[in-house]
Amino acid sequence: MSDTASFALLVVSFATWVTAHVTIVFGLSRLTPRWRAPVAFVVVLLAPYWAVRARMYVRAAAWLLGALLYAFSRR
Repeated sequence: MSDTASFALLVVSFATWVTAHVTIVFGLSRLTPRWRAPVAFVVVLLAPYWAVRARMYVRAAAWLLGALLYAFSRR
């Protein structure tokens, strides 16, 4: 894989991960209990867990996909 493609994958996967994380936090802030949103913002690994429990399956899948692609593209 070329350097340009590797860098593009790194940037796109990180942007996907961060965007999914922020949308999960905003989604959690609209549900009760509201304290989960700031905690999920700080404790990053709780965000997909609570997203699945709140039936935000697409957001949780985007979070996981972005995180995995980012981790593998850093290698």
